[in-house]
Amino acid sequence: MKIENNYLLLLLLTCVAIFFVNLSALPVNIMEARNFITAREMLTDGNWLFTTINGEPRYQKPPLPTWLTAISAAIFSIKNVWALRLPAAIMALILVIFSYKLSLKLTSKKLYAFISGLVMATSFYIVASARDGQWDIYTHSFMLLCIYMLYQLFTRESLKYQNAFLAAIFFGCSFLSKGPVSFYALLLPFLLAFGIVFKFSNFKTRWLPLLLFFVVATIVSGWWHWYTITFDPAAVTITKKETTNWINYEVKPFYYYWSFFTQSGVWTIPAFIGLLYPYLKSRVFDKKVYLFTFLWTILSVVLLSLIPEKKSRYLLPVLIPMALNTGFYIEYLFRNFKELKDKRETIPVYFNFGLIGLIGIIFPIGGYLFLKEGINGNWVWYVLLATALFFISVFLIRNLILRKIKAVFYLTIAFIVAVIWFGLPLSKAITINPDYKPFSELHAFQQAENIKVYEFSGMTPELIWDYGQKMEMLNRDGEFITPSEDRFAVLVSEESLQHFHEEYSDFKREHIVRYDMNPKGPESRTHKTRLYRELFIVSKQ
Repeated sequence: MKIENNYLLLLLLTCVAIFFVNLSALPVNIMEARNFITAREMLTDGNWLFTTINGEPRYQKPPLPTWLTAISAAIFSIKNVWALRLPAAIMALILVIFSYKLSLKLTSKKLYAFISGLVMATSFYIVASARDGQWDIYTHSFMLLCIYMLYQLFTRESLKYQNAFLAAIFFGCSFLSKGPVSFYALLLPFLLAFGIVFKFSNFKTRWLPLLLFFVVATIVSGWWHWYTITFDPAAVTITKKETTNWINYEVKPFYYYWSFFTQSGVWTIPAFIGLLYPYLKSRVFDKKVYLFTFLWTILSVVLLSLIPEKKSRYLLPVLIPMALNTGFYIEYLFRNFKELKDKRETIPVYFNFGLIGLIGIIFPIGGYLFLKEGINGNWVWYVLLATALFFISVFLIRNLILRKIKAVFYLTIAFIVAVIWFGLPLSKAITINPDYKPFSELHAFQQAENIKVYEFSGMTPELIWDYGQKMEMLNRDGEFITPSEDRFAVLVSEESLQHFHEEYSDFKREHIVRYDMNPKGPESRTHKTRLYRELFIVSKQ
């Protein structure tokens, strides 16, 4: 059985190994908590269209990813973090598989498509997004499906209406995942690059299918926004606030994104070299498609750079065409590395993969020194990780010396799989806060004291999520209320302690305990005040 006949299966198995294993190992972060709370309230309160967070309207983000998350939670349990992250992992799998299919359509070369797919599946931000219950992976995966169908529409004479209709559905799903983000950052640069390189030929025979695309895409994209604005006008104000964030929130300079290739992680140097168009254009097997992937990548970065608000995670769509672009460079190394004499070509390869190998070889000692405070109880995972990385790295270095770059490339993939399988469970080894006390324990306190708990000013999403249900706030649009009960409990952040004592100066206030969900103790620089609250019992005198 020839390996080239099984590239797609191997790519799928690699994605499963990277995206689905130990999916619940890491704690829920702030972005996930917001999304998971909304999904929970869909199930508990039936808020499927008028989405909420802690009982308050949340229309900033469209609901499709939340629907998929809620459905998964309904099947496997709302408390199962693996189930909540599962839809994101599936979307990442779809992204990689259809990037392979698009690469194959572009070049008809299976090895190149396989290499590009593996680069994408192991790029840092792709992996992070696949294993994280945030919505970026949804919008860009749906948009890549749209792009794949549009490519079929532009290049095939058959099934034009079918391809246009499916492209419109996927476009709408992308819009229902995170608004116009992926249209701007992924589809628009694709269309510009495609027009420059391939042109839009035979347009006259495609204008009716394209009209169908625009009509269906508009309906699918806009129906939920129309519904919320029509039947809950308050959504207009919330949506406008979210839109203005793109203009005046997290403002960074134009050049902020121009180290974008570093977001590919282990492929940083190959990705950078792949973008050296004058160097690589005469070495790739398909100059036209290489120019296309190069322009698609650069145009995506340029368009994102024009937006004042900038965050590193917004570079996720850039990694998609960049993986296709990097695939050209690695495929060139597969064909030619053994014969390369110019040190300017060989040194970057030795440095990139040699550094990966060196990290794996020194990990058994370096990892122990870093993790020794929390390694008790986690020895099995540490030994498995150290052993796997050491032997993978030894073989990687050996093959690098022998210039067997194909083996080096696949061993790099194995290196990443080992980190996912054996390294992620070690995250518990760095959770060494002796005062750790989760908010879920509040229920036992409430039951024992027969008391209701309120939040004084504003709750952190991670804390609401861990609490497991909505929590009433005493701060109502800047005004503080006094509960009707004669005796009640209040959670207060460090920043609000003085205000709390002033607001309830006429009441008896008894400090009970601190609930602290920081993974490390107060002595650590990473200890955040927003992740703990002081609990008081307040009694009317």
